[in-house]
Amino acid sequence: MTAVSFALLRHATTAWNESRRLQGMTDVPLSPAGVALAKGWRLPPPADVWKRMCSPLQRASGTAALLQPTASFTVDARLREMSFGDWEGHTLADLRATVGQEFLDAERRGLDFQPPGGESPRMVMARMADWTAEIARAGEPVVALSHKAAIRALLALATGWDMQGRQPVKLDWHCLHFFAVHTDGRIILERPNVSLVPETVSAA
Repeated sequence: MTAVSFALLRHATTAWNESRRLQGMTDVPLSPAGVALAKGWRLPPPADVWKRMCSPLQRASGTAALLQPTASFTVDARLREMSFGDWEGHTLADLRATVGQEFLDAERRGLDFQPPGGESPRMVMARMADWTAEIARAGEPVVALSHKAAIRALLALATGWDMQGRQPVKLDWHCLHFFAVHTDGRIILERPNVSLVPETVSAA
C-alpha cells in the first residue's frame, strides 16, 4: 500500500505564547523573539525540497516566509488552529479560576472538549484528515506550518490517543514532525522531534 510522507511544524513564538494565552483563531503576529527563532530554523532533508503549505494565520505564514531554505508556499485553511471561541485571549489558569467547574468539566472531555463558540479536537481531526487524504491522492510530500492543537489532532489520528491523559509521544514544538498517510487514509507517525537547528561543524 502506497504511503506519502508529510511533515508538520508549529509556528514560532508570539507574545501570546509568551504570556500563555490561548490564541486559536485570533490572528497574533510573531513576537521579536519568534522572528529571531524562525530565522534560525532550517528544514532538514528531505523536507527541505518538499512542497510547502501553511495556515492562513499570520503567525504561521510569517514563520513560513522566514524558514530556510526559502521557498514559496500555499495557504490552506484546513491547517488553521483550533478555534477556542470565547476563551481566546485567556490563560488556562485564568479560565480554571473564573469559569470554574464548567471549564474543569470541559477539560475532561478529551476529543469532545469544546469552548463556547469554538471547535472541538474531534472537529479539527476531521479537517486535518481531509487535508491528509488530499496529500495521499496527490502523491506528493508536503511540509506544512500549522499550530499546536492542529498537530495534536494529527497525533491523535496517528496513534488513537483520545486526548485524555498524557499524549503518547511528547512533541517538541520547536522541532519538525514527520508523518505518512496511506491511500486508505491511515496516518502514521514516522519521526517526531527532528531538529531544525543546523549542527555546528567544528573547525579542524
